[in-house]
Parts: sequence; C-alpha cells; structure tokens
Amino acid sequence: MNRLLYSLVLTLLLPLILLYLLWRSRKTPEYRQRWGERLGLTLPDVTDAIVVHCASMGETLAAVPLIKALKTRYPDKPILVTSFTPSGSEQVRQRFGDEVSHCYLPLDLPFATARFIKRIKPALVVLMETELWPNLVNQCHKRQVPVMLSNARMSERSARGYARFRRLTRPMLAQLDAVAAQSADDGARLVTLGLDPAKLTICGSLKFDLDLSHAQLGDLKNAREAGFGSRKIWCAGSTHPGEFEQALSAHRALLRFHPDLLLLLVPRHPEQFDHAEALAREAGFSTARRSAGDAVDEAVQVIIGDTMGELLTLYGLADAAFVGGSLIDRGGHNPLEPAALAKPVLMGPHFFNFQEIGQALLQSGGMALVNNADELADQLEHLLSLRNQAEQMGHQGQRVVDTNRGATERQLALASSLL
Repeated sequence: MNRLLYSLVLTLLLPLILLYLLWRSRKTPEYRQRWGERLGLTLPDVTDAIVVHCASMGETLAAVPLIKALKTRYPDKPILVTSFTPSGSEQVRQRFGDEVSHCYLPLDLPFATARFIKRIKPALVVLMETELWPNLVNQCHKRQVPVMLSNARMSERSARGYARFRRLTRPMLAQLDAVAAQSADDGARLVTLGLDPAKLTICGSLKFDLDLSHAQLGDLKNAREAGFGSRKIWCAGSTHPGEFEQALSAHRALLRFHPDLLLLLVPRHPEQFDHAEALAREAGFSTARRSAGDAVDEAVQVIIGDTMGELLTLYGLADAAFVGGSLIDRGGHNPLEPAALAKPVLMGPHFFNFQEIGQALLQSGGMALVNNADELADQLEHLLSLRNQAEQMGHQGQRVVDTNRGATERQLALASSLL
C-alpha cells in the first residue's frame, strides 16, 4: 500500500520533474535530451545484461574497478551501466567507450521500471551506494532478478530520513538479495531499517581501490614540472557555492607569504564553472580555465578546473588538497583521491557522507579539519612552508588507502554468488 502511494505521488509529480530537467538544461543542455530513456520508452538493445546503476559522476568513478572486474570475470555477458545525470553519463563514455552499454535509468515509475526490466531481462542488478528505488527493486523481485546494493553507505542523517518512511523502506530492503556495506556502522544502520542481517556482508569501500600505476604518478610529476615549474600549488576540489568564496579568501591570505602560489579551483558541478570564474575575477585574481589548454604564465593566480573526470589529475599536480562539500552542509566528497596520491588532505567539519573514511584519515594524521577560510589559510600555510611535515602527512593518508584495498574482490565474489 505504501509503495502504491509512493508511486501515485511520483506520477503526480512527473510534470514538475520534467520542468526541473528543463530548468537544469539552461546551464547543462544535456538535461534536455534523451527523455525517452528517462521514461523507459527508449532502451538499449541488450538482454541478459549485468546492470550497474551509478547515479552520478561520484558513483560512476567508484564503480569503475568493480565494472572492470565484472567484465574480466564475465567476458561474454553484456554490461549495461545506467546513470541519472549527464556528468555520470559522460564518465561512462570516457572510462569505457563502447565496451559497455549505457542509458539513463528510467524514473522510478511503475510502468517505466516494469518496461525496463521486462525488456533488458537483467542477469543481475547492482545498485551503487544509496541508490535504493522501491519500484525498481520490486520489479526485479517480481521477475526473480537478483539485486545487490554495492558499496553501500548509510549515514546517520540518511538513516533518519529513511526511518521516517519505514513502511516503504522495510519491504524494499527485504527484497534485496545482497548488500555489500562499506563499514560495520553502515551495515548496522541498514539492518535497523529492515535489512535481513543474513544478506549483509561488510566489504569495505571500492573507493580505496583506485587504480594508480607508477607510470601515471610519473606522468603527473612530469606534467607539473612542464606546466608550472617550481610554483607551489594547492587544489580546492569538488567545491560548491559558499566554498568558492572561502577558497578565494584563503588564497588571498596565502599570496602574502607565497606570491607565486597557484590555486586550482574545481567546482563539483559543471553549471558552476562560470560562477566560480566570475567570483575569482571579481576578487581581482588573474584567472584562467583548465579547458583552454593554454600554457599558464606566471601572472595567473587561479585556474578553474572546468574539465570533467580530471579531478584526480588536478589533485596530483598540487602540493596540498582541500576536499569540498565539507565547509558547507553537504556531507563532503571523496578524500581518498588526494590521499591515494600522498597529498595532505584538508576538509571542513561536514563530512558525514565519508564518516568512517574521514575518521580513519584523521586518526592516521593524513587529514586535518578546518572550520572556515582563516583556518584553511593557516593549515595551508603550515603545509606549504614545512614541506617535510606535509610529505609525512601525505604518506600517512596514502598508507590508509593502501591498507584498506581489496573491496573490489570481495564485492565481485558477492556479485558472482548471485549470478
């Protein structure tokens, strides 16, 4: 009954959802395209596929090692990667090209999800992190399609939200076939919400399994020397409005001590590229855009990272990294990317989306917290001036990443048990 009410409300909201996509398309035209896929009317020509759903860019990047492992284990079985956002779609194209099929996952409307599952006939559906959709899970359950929640996380805040709709959440969790949780705390919250403990496996996070070769690290070092010489660089990655201003304020303070310092300011969402650039120019900084591809002269003080899928590279060019979504109440973004590159990591206090990972980095000494622009500037001044301490901090964070690798194999084994 609760799922029927949910479906009715979602159906009534469909005109508003389509209007929202139109509104988003003002700055990101891709939102105006491929609506047939979003309604389950236009579907790829694949059947008996392993479907891996990654909502956006972050989930797609996390899923890369698992998708590669599935392709290796099951070379004759097609893989269909689905997403909700154009940035996620673009990452699938960049990472896999035509090696996998791709489409937008239909909205969680009964007719759309039923048509999707009936047409694709998945061998397995893998949902990444917190992508729980009642009608999709129910349609899979009705057609005996196994569903695995992979790299599952459930923050205290998210658990409170799901608990408000317990009569909808509990039956949905009961219909899952397996859950690979990132941590024991994530798993415990899912069990409290209604997951059968017998279906839970603590596997760790796929985000520890970053694929970084020595050649890649060498390329980053060479690219830095060729493009920026001996200039000191810091990167503010995955930042949002409200953080752009704080990063620029910290950068202004740091220029008093390091006049040739360069800031790589990387907005989380493409529609914010222009806004970030405008703020930097209004603040009086000589500003360039990464996508221009031009040589960066010594007068440039800020580079806007406006290229997709290049954040790891930009972290690799820097001496220190601030990870955004954490000075504002967004829950933070992935601190493991700079940590894996042995970069000292700074975050704001709001990192609940990466609570266990953040605590592990804090306890190791590989990450420090800042509460505002002044503290950000102070910590960066310390790291930029005391190079040995910065390197030690970076290696401590890298050690956390290295010692927690292996989630891909564990989650692959769980997926294989369902196939």
